Amino acid sequence: MSTKDFVEKDYYKVLGVPKDATDAEVKKAYRKLAREFHPDANKGDAKAEERFKEISEANDVLGDPKKRKEYDEARALFGNGGFRAGPGGAGGNFNFDLGDLFGGGAPGGGQGGAGGGFGGGGLGDVFGGLFNRGSTGTRVQPKRGQDIESEVTLSFTEAVDGATVPLRMSSQAPCKACSGTGDKNGTPRVCPTCVGTGQVSRGSGGGFSLTDPCVDCKGRGLIAQDPCDVCKGSGRAKSARTMQVRIPAGVSDGQRIRLRGKGGAGERGGPAGDLYVVVHVDAHPVFGRKGDNLTVTVPVTYPEATLGGEVKVPTLGGPPVTLKLPAGTPNGRTMRARGKGAVRKDGTRGDLLVTVEVAVPRDLGQEARDALEAYRKATADEDPRAELFQAAKGA
Repeated sequence: MSTKDFVEKDYYKVLGVPKDATDAEVKKAYRKLAREFHPDANKGDAKAEERFKEISEANDVLGDPKKRKEYDEARALFGNGGFRAGPGGAGGNFNFDLGDLFGGGAPGGGQGGAGGGFGGGGLGDVFGGLFNRGSTGTRVQPKRGQDIESEVTLSFTEAVDGATVPLRMSSQAPCKACSGTGDKNGTPRVCPTCVGTGQVSRGSGGGFSLTDPCVDCKGRGLIAQDPCDVCKGSGRAKSARTMQVRIPAGVSDGQRIRLRGKGGAGERGGPAGDLYVVVHVDAHPVFGRKGDNLTVTVPVTYPEATLGGEVKVPTLGGPPVTLKLPAGTPNGRTMRARGKGAVRKDGTRGDLLVTVEVAVPRDLGQEARDALEAYRKATADEDPRAELFQAAKGA
């Protein structure tokens, strides 16, 4: 903010105190106004936030005896944008443009007769030390809440169909004892180091600069004058809460879901952070997962695989489906039951992939054994490994 802006502002009017107000009166007026217009007490109110910035800016100057003295002396030189003559010049007011006076200045004291002999650096140099501030001035910036990460374990069915689960989370929230101000009286002052921005710049050479959180206010932009006993002046305290979170259908194991605005609360009207939920999915004793498709292995008898037939296949949470098994179905063949898989993002479902596994009986009755012996004799001339050995020789 320019020196011109500071000199033209009436900080006494901003705080509603007379120019001869004592330090105690200034402090009392600031505390009353700060409590009334604090962003945490007026969430979403842009006018209240702007008023709070003005109040903090005024207190930053009038609350410091040295700055207040220099401010009063600077304003004594001006009257409604005009320059008041110094001892060595003519009386009355000259309607010079403050923008010219605070610019590069007249060389060699060109305004000396009317201005009391200021040098070639211009008036901007005279007051630059007092009001040497960046473009952000004393604005106390809103601060976004922290992101929170949590974990949840779902059953296989819940992951496929979606579920609403309770999550208990701990995060930093505005301290209830001091309403998030960090100050017992609710009247923190703007950090003089970062001027309320919460950040400071440092040169890194080559004309570049790096921005770091301010170490004096720990990035808050405010410093408690009388630190709160609960949060020790930080304005934040641990808060535990339980919320119901809807996990969408079709999530997979290890997936990370982002829920915007469900994280830690912001400061000074800043937005809340995000909640990230890492999903773990328990295995199912029957079904598996391959993308949007579910998988299942179904045992069939040798006659079913050889002669063909119809087999019933279970589905997840629904009635079984019947698949037609072609004659001569080999072991390990996969068939597809459409629309019986996991829910996709567009609301449709994937498929159920059914893998056939020929079941070999462990115990045979005499009749079954005699039938297999007869089959072996009938197919004795067939060698299913002949092509295998032929290929091995040719390789």
